[in-house]
Amino acid sequence: MDELDRVIINRLQGGFPLCTRPFAAAAAELGTDEATLMARIEALLGDGTLTRFGPLFDAERLGGAFTLCALRVPEADFERVAAQVNAHPEVAHNYERAHEFNMWFVLGTRAPADIARVIAAIEAETGLAVFEFPREAEYFIELRLAA
Repeated sequence: MDELDRVIINRLQGGFPLCTRPFAAAAAELGTDEATLMARIEALLGDGTLTRFGPLFDAERLGGAFTLCALRVPEADFERVAAQVNAHPEVAHNYERAHEFNMWFVLGTRAPADIARVIAAIEAETGLAVFEFPREAEYFIELRLAA
């Protein structure tokens, strides 16, 4: 990752232009061109530096649902289980933690009933129990991670 990659990551966490040519507008703001910006984002996704690039929607306002989930994963199985969990398009924000529950992720689904379906699929694929922690209150902190 070079300085331009860092600038791209840091800037785009704050939003993306809403216009007919958003990549061109963002590139101009960053002092580069549209093709370079798009190529850099593709490269960052390709090498795993970024795991996702796209909009965030309030699924609940659109009729869907979110929930926080955790797993107790044996250390020797962590990479395998992470790949199985991350293969579900409903999974976001999957993190390893130094805790008894060492894998935490968010499920976002189109309908509330889909939460149980995805959890059941993950349990069947991994052989591990998924612990669900539904949101009781929302706190917006606008977390940004410096690259």
